[in-house]
Amino acid sequence: MNDSEDPNDEVQYHLEVGPADLADAVLLPGNPERVDKVTALWDDHEEKASHREYRTATGSYDGTPISVTSTGIGSPSAAIAVEELARVGADTFIRVGSCGAIQPEMDVGDLVITSGAVRQEGTSKEYVREDYPAVADHEVVSALVAAAERLGYDYHVGLTMSADSFYAGQGRPGFEGFRAAGSDSLVEELREANVKNIEMEAAALLTIANVYGLRAGAVCSVYANRVTGEFRTEGESRAAETASLAVHLLAKMDEVKREAGVDRWHAGLSLD
Repeated sequence: MNDSEDPNDEVQYHLEVGPADLADAVLLPGNPERVDKVTALWDDHEEKASHREYRTATGSYDGTPISVTSTGIGSPSAAIAVEELARVGADTFIRVGSCGAIQPEMDVGDLVITSGAVRQEGTSKEYVREDYPAVADHEVVSALVAAAERLGYDYHVGLTMSADSFYAGQGRPGFEGFRAAGSDSLVEELREANVKNIEMEAAALLTIANVYGLRAGAVCSVYANRVTGEFRTEGESRAAETASLAVHLLAKMDEVKREAGVDRWHAGLSLD
């Protein structure tokens, strides 16, 4: 490893950001083009870096400092983003993505707020044993629920499955109709276990955040329902707005915690 690849450098190798470029809380969309859709909802913003699949901007939402970094597709690149963002001071992460729903009552355009994730991806296994749970931070989940409620968006809270493959790993046919072993029953087995949705990054994000003692959660827009066959690219801005408002609410929660002299948010505290 040469000096330009040193992971302990102040300016990070892949993201090309340093401590002065970021807020404490960072939204994590996959698609770099989604960064513009996220920042369009903010009071102001400034692009800080753009390298490979990683675009980073920082600004404010309702007066609260906030950043966004795109992660590309899948858990390996998302893990790089979390590693490097944490190294320069970020401590709260919210994935903002799209997903396929697998419960019949879920509509395209609904939001899914992840409470925990099935670790079908491989990245988190390189951090910790396979039976370690991928759990969202309860404060982030609470803030996302409160944000969705305030904005009037339909949402569901529950378990997410994260896969490494868009096709074979999610029970879809591959090239020339190839079917991976177990793919015919995958969605039904997950549905019967009350898993809400399938995507590709949440499990690694939640696992890594817990290992490092960071706050993390995920909110995804439903683009497709794998049970009903409905598909539309709808609700993207709802997830971004919900996550942005959640960051603002988390900042207020942190302020109330400091005033109360407690370390964790609980039902006895009020934001009003």
